[in-house]
Amino acid sequence: MKLASYRNGRKDGQLVLVSRDLTRAVAVPAIAHTMQQLIDQWDLLVPQLQELYDALNAGQIDNAIDFDQRLCLSPLPRAYQWADGSAYVNHVELVRKARGAEMPESFWTDPLVYQGGSDSFIAPTDPIPLADEAWGIDFESEIAIITDDVPMGVSAQDAGEHIKLLMLVNDVSLRNLIPGELAKGFGFFQSKPSSSFSPVAITPDELGDKWQASKVHLPLITHLNNELFGQPNAGVDMTFSFAELIAHVARTRPLGAGAIIGSGTISNYDRSAGSSCLAEKRMLEVIAEGQAVTPFMGFGDTVRIEMLDDAGVSIFGAIDQQVVQYQP
Repeated sequence: MKLASYRNGRKDGQLVLVSRDLTRAVAVPAIAHTMQQLIDQWDLLVPQLQELYDALNAGQIDNAIDFDQRLCLSPLPRAYQWADGSAYVNHVELVRKARGAEMPESFWTDPLVYQGGSDSFIAPTDPIPLADEAWGIDFESEIAIITDDVPMGVSAQDAGEHIKLLMLVNDVSLRNLIPGELAKGFGFFQSKPSSSFSPVAITPDELGDKWQASKVHLPLITHLNNELFGQPNAGVDMTFSFAELIAHVARTRPLGAGAIIGSGTISNYDRSAGSSCLAEKRMLEVIAEGQAVTPFMGFGDTVRIEMLDDAGVSIFGAIDQQVVQYQP
């Protein structure tokens, strides 16, 4: 199934069912008003939604409307949990190498995760408001999953069954604020402003054989100012699967239904596929040329993040945003 949250004047939006080709949509208030309500009662409500979804794709829903991505909030406009991992360890290794730092061997066996702010996600086509270009504005193109209730101590072997939905992510980072925060030894906060998620969230079965071993085996495509920036394959070089990330996050605590877990920046050892963030490209420039040449984003710059199926059809819709100067 494919699902979205339409703007309706409420913080959590109106849950809508979206056709597989992203052309038609229908609200489902008789089943669930919001995405969180659906996740809370997933096993009870999904069979009802599946019947409607099949009818929507068959053109049998009379009150269906044209789907408009501009009306979408992030699928969960706010969430109880947003934990972002760094599953592509080659990306971490590269960033550390560029500044002459060795990477601990434990990074290959023990995932990195930080807890992000989840109370104010930005809609996928809304501007990214930031106050200062000197902060080092960067995008991070990622994939995320939404879980149902996950018990504490769940094994990686069992964690995959708790993955209910998938989304794309723009995990905005303020690179010039990160070093000072990390130097305090207490992690990110100011350097990680609100993130954005794709217009549509999908159940894993929508990916067919591109969903294997809790990984998405398709390129994630990023355009910066309408020029192709990168399209690394999300299933290649992913050191930790989403199931392994869930098991890591839930080691000492349960996860509530609606928890979001991100993959971290998609990155391939094959650099010909490009990158999924400016920091990685800048690090490659440092290694090759001794200095970074590519600037961070400025006011007016745009980023578009999307994933296509083998036929070239958008799967999640597109995160399509412009950085603007914040006006209090």
